[in-house]
Amino acid sequence: DVQLQASGGGLVEAGGSRRLSCAASGFSLDAYAVGWFRQAPGKEREGVACISVSDGSTYYRDSVKGRFTVSSDNAKTTVYLQMNSLKPEDMAVYYCAADPYAFPRCLTSPYDYWGQGTLVTVSS
Repeated sequence: DVQLQASGGGLVEAGGSRRLSCAASGFSLDAYAVGWFRQAPGKEREGVACISVSDGSTYYRDSVKGRFTVSSDNAKTTVYLQMNSLKPEDMAVYYCAADPYAFPRCLTSPYDYWGQGTLVTVSS
């Protein structure tokens, strides 16, 4: 059974850091693009960052470039989203998703597999 498990959300002060994890069970992420998405209250879901796990290529939305970093572990079963210099506008429910065909348009392509959301709250 293919599953993604997102974790790592919580409360952080503005300017602080948080690392989210997206763990795959039932499959390796090696042949997949993995994307991180977020949805704030009253807003549409948006792509934040994504990675082609096989070669490490990454894409970021402009508002997080230089602050967020997406990476995968050596076993290629977990993808991380390191979030630094967090701002109140980063507060949202964050989701991870995986799809073998999402790259290179991995911030906007459809994804087959989704994890549950993890809430990141940024206090100002």
